[in-house]
Amino acid sequence: MAELEEEARREGRSLSSLLERAAADWLAERRNGNFDDQAKQSAIRERAMAAIGSLRDGHPTRSARASELLPEIIARNHAKESRAFARTRRTSIRTATRTASRAD
Repeated sequence: MAELEEEARREGRSLSSLLERAAADWLAERRNGNFDDQAKQSAIRERAMAAIGSLRDGHPTRSARASELLPEIIARNHAKESRAFARTRRTSIRTATRTASRAD
């Protein structure tokens, strides 16, 4: 709001007249077709759909088999994370044990 007030002061206008002008300009652009919200939304949707749920490994049937493959992928990733966590935990326990034995 402070930026609007500053702009109004710089132009020597009241805040309400600045807002009225901004609204009138926006409406004029929209009427003239310069404001193409539909095209913007379409472009956003196209970019999003290209990234959402894309499966790019060259297997043409993979997307059809996604419901059976997804649990396998999740299980495989979960197993990797579990093994990594176990390694980290074992290392932490060994380090703590060594530190404790040195303190004695």
